[in-house]
Amino acid sequence: MPVLRLRIDFEGGGRIGPGKVALLEKIAETGSISSGARTMGMSYRRAWDLVDETSRLLGTPVVETRAGGAHGGGAQLTEAGNRLLARFRAMEMAAAKAAQEHIDAMLDLSTGTSS
Repeated sequence: MPVLRLRIDFEGGGRIGPGKVALLEKIAETGSISSGARTMGMSYRRAWDLVDETSRLLGTPVVETRAGGAHGGGAQLTEAGNRLLARFRAMEMAAAKAAQEHIDAMLDLSTGTSS
C-alpha cells in the first residue's frame, strides 16, 4: 500500500520530515538523546546534529538536556518540541486524508479499473 510522506522544506535548505520527527518521539519516549538514537540505529552525534538543526530551523530549542551525575542525565522535549510533533502529525493526517482519493485512483491505474 502506498504511503504519503510529508517533509517541510525551509528556505536555505533545511527540512523537517519523518526522520527528525521520529527521533524527537524516541527522545520523548526514552528520556535520552542517546537512547532515542540507539533505538533508531544512529549515533549520538548524528542525533544531536539532527536535534540541533531542528532547533535552528525553528529558532528555539526542541530538546532540553540535563547533565549527568548522581541522579543521571537525560533529555526531554521542550514545549516547542512537543508542539512541533503535534503539528507535524496533524499535518500528516490531514494530507493523507486529502490525498486518499488520489492515491486510490493511482492504484486503480495499475489494476485497470477507473475512478
